[in-house]
Amino acid sequence: MTTTTTATAPTATTQVYRVYIKATPQAIWDAITKPEWTERYGYGGRGEYDLRRGGAYRGYTSEAMRATGAPDLAVDGEIVETDPPRKLVQTWRMVMDETMASEGFTRLTYEIEEGKSGVTKLTVIHDLQGAPTLALLLSGGMEDQGAGGGWSWVLSGLKTLLETGASLDWQPSNQG
Repeated sequence: MTTTTTATAPTATTQVYRVYIKATPQAIWDAITKPEWTERYGYGGRGEYDLRRGGAYRGYTSEAMRATGAPDLAVDGEIVETDPPRKLVQTWRMVMDETMASEGFTRLTYEIEEGKSGVTKLTVIHDLQGAPTLALLLSGGMEDQGAGGGWSWVLSGLKTLLETGASLDWQPSNQG
């Protein structure tokens, strides 16, 4: 994916998303870190983690995305901290777009907090300092250009999958 859009709309340097999911912390952790789960929500790409400090993260594009000309690798990064199933901190860089790749690595944190009655709070904190185009994309601000709904879309898919067992339908031509 290559875009000529520049980030002119104000976007937060740090984006924070919270979602409450009727699932255990371990189920949420597994859905975030295991490839057999990551392919079933969000944009359908396989996520691979080497869950040790300094280990690699790779987020691959889905078959549907590759059919539109996207490269195999969408995102890369490195593990900074893990505390299964409570916390994951990693670097995160969108490499499938030249503009966003040039903005460099950002910092992504998942915090998983067990609540009452089987409901767990997932907080995603994405520090996007120095990455205005990526911040716009992840806020959903490029959805009208076919770039999807950002973190809101991904977390909606995660919640739906864990609570119902079904995936939200996503194709490059019908996001939104």
